[in-house]
Amino acid sequence: MKYISNTPPEQKKMLQEIGVEEISDLFQAIPENIRFDRSFDIPEALSELELMDLVQEKAEKNLDLSKFDSYLGAGSYDHYIPAIIDHLILRSEFYTAYTPYQAELSQGTLQAMYEYQSMICELTGMGISNASLLDGASALGEAVIMARRQTRNSRVLLPKTVHPAYRNVAQTYGEPHGVEFLDVPLQGGQLNLDSLTEELDDDTAALVVQYPNFYGSLEEMEKIAELLDNQKKTMLIVVANPIALGLLTPPGEFGADIVVGEGQPLGNGVNYGGPNLGYMAIKDDRRLLRQLPGRLVGKTEDVEGEIGYVMTMQTREQHIRRGKATSNICTNQALNALMAAIYLATMGKEGIQEVANQCYQKTRYLITRLAEIEGVEVVNQENHFNEFWLKIDSPGISLEEVEQKMCEKDILAGVNLTEMTDQEGLLVCVTEKKTRQDLDNYVRSLEVVLND
Repeated sequence: MKYISNTPPEQKKMLQEIGVEEISDLFQAIPENIRFDRSFDIPEALSELELMDLVQEKAEKNLDLSKFDSYLGAGSYDHYIPAIIDHLILRSEFYTAYTPYQAELSQGTLQAMYEYQSMICELTGMGISNASLLDGASALGEAVIMARRQTRNSRVLLPKTVHPAYRNVAQTYGEPHGVEFLDVPLQGGQLNLDSLTEELDDDTAALVVQYPNFYGSLEEMEKIAELLDNQKKTMLIVVANPIALGLLTPPGEFGADIVVGEGQPLGNGVNYGGPNLGYMAIKDDRRLLRQLPGRLVGKTEDVEGEIGYVMTMQTREQHIRRGKATSNICTNQALNALMAAIYLATMGKEGIQEVANQCYQKTRYLITRLAEIEGVEVVNQENHFNEFWLKIDSPGISLEEVEQKMCEKDILAGVNLTEMTDQEGLLVCVTEKKTRQDLDNYVRSLEVVLND
């Protein structure tokens, strides 16, 4: 029993050593009225073969995207994942690596992180990127407290067009730091520029803008940037979909100070909601660099002139004194960031542009077809990337019933906005994986459901 701990003889020896007779004696401090005083209802032990059969039986009860035509999005997207990604990340030197404390033993991992940072900078048009964070929502939380520290102002404008979960996480991060969050209301599918103008003042630390926003619309970024020109201290934080940046103007070109987002679309699966990774990029500013959370990998040369990769900055609490850390609750999701790096390198500039273009064009096609159905309205039909806000006003059927009946046809029709916001309708997402047949079937099925 060399590799099995706590055998009965070992338990007896340990109990003798501490001076008690039974394991139950260790729990005498627990009042009898709250002790578990009956036997556990545990079935008989199974062989490995029987256990695998049982697990497979349970797993088959799960419904996955191979069985449904899914139009769910809202932050987690079903893009095609090239086979090369799994092939490479399952190599033991990558799959088992986490924190490369010893640079001389971790050159491969450090180089992968460096290349990831470089590609994120190129994608966003920013000067500096860290080696990734936990997820998109927590990356926004980190950005908010960065702006708080950098400007020493406390007000942050957080429009209703930002993802509700991101808003909640940002508020959770910011409130202990004394951040005061103010809403900017929704107007159609965009933030209300008049309200934004009224709220901006010299005490505003940051404005958060999602690009495209939660409802799939593109904000008027040039006008927003012009408004901020008059607020010298107010920082612009952009939450950007990285795939959309294959088509859209990079945030760095309209003056963003911090760009964050969810890196899941870059070669990471939906996977029942995770794990994900958050990316963060900042403008090339030494003062802001000192506020950057997580880790930063740099490239240098050794004494023999050979290229080497090192941890240039490590501002996490496990690397420096806790009181000096910029963040105590971040992780860099190194394996997921590696997946993103492989995806970006595999696809290249033209590949990312093609994915983004297909997402847009196929979304455009579906919107055009849906316009033919009576009782259906696309709120932002002229302003979208790969998601849109679909309203259904058909007598005798509720939105929940539409969802259910579409599900019975093996179609996940979209995200019910009433479950996440104070708006009504479906948030419908289309990725490059959809075929014309898929989209036509969605339209036919919805027509049947509404006219049934």
